[in-house]
Amino acid sequence: MIEEIVRLALEEDIGAGDITTRACVPEQCQARGEFVARERLVAAGLEVLPAIYNARGGVDQLTILKRNGSICGPDDVLATVRGRARTLLECERVALNFLQRLSGVATDARDFASAVERTNCRVLDTRKTTPGLRELEKRAAAVGGVINHRMGLFDAVLVKNNHIAAAGGVRQAILRARCLGMPVEVEVRTREELREALDCGVTHLLLDNLTPGEARDWIGEIDGRAKVELSGGITLDNVRAYAETGADFVSSGAITHSACAVDISFRMELS
Repeated sequence: MIEEIVRLALEEDIGAGDITTRACVPEQCQARGEFVARERLVAAGLEVLPAIYNARGGVDQLTILKRNGSICGPDDVLATVRGRARTLLECERVALNFLQRLSGVATDARDFASAVERTNCRVLDTRKTTPGLRELEKRAAAVGGVINHRMGLFDAVLVKNNHIAAAGGVRQAILRARCLGMPVEVEVRTREELREALDCGVTHLLLDNLTPGEARDWIGEIDGRAKVELSGGITLDNVRAYAETGADFVSSGAITHSACAVDISFRMELS
């Protein structure tokens, strides 16, 4: 998976060749480079670096100095690389794009996980990921400290509002989903749907777009009969309030879809 993603990224950026580097840098020139954190961050995506340099060749030594999940500060060196200067230059942007993006996801994930510490609630990520990068972004979220929810539509049952509409109701959707022999999670939007799901013996409920006060009230009615996940509009600013409602889980798409790239630089010198 990583090799294919890297191949596409390099092909997109380099294409027929790095014309600036070929014009300016002699073919025999050797160099050393280092990836340096410029701000506080949680490192992620370091496993992509070997695939990048293996794909291009001309690298004698790659040293990964931090682990995925390491908390880094300004001027911390994440990795060093030594080899052909042309290779280092043509791979620079692709390597940084992966490290900055994935470390941004991990950093946001760590902030979310820290925000709910000392509660009984855990944070989940979602499927709101960059197309083609889901596995890498979910790895980054996990090393940041949140729990991966389902990877895709194939590995967990989550009956949502449109499934319920298409099936003809909550009960019909639940009964049909149970034929898979897997745990069934059901999204409910009204108190009537909540009670119908509980009457069907559902053990995992998704409550969407409630305020913390509303969520606390609904969870009081559930009274431990099912695990509860809250979603919808959950951000770093309000996740603590949702975690304190008594929910078992909160999920936030912001961890992946709104993560900002962190500041990592590549410093190179001739060797």
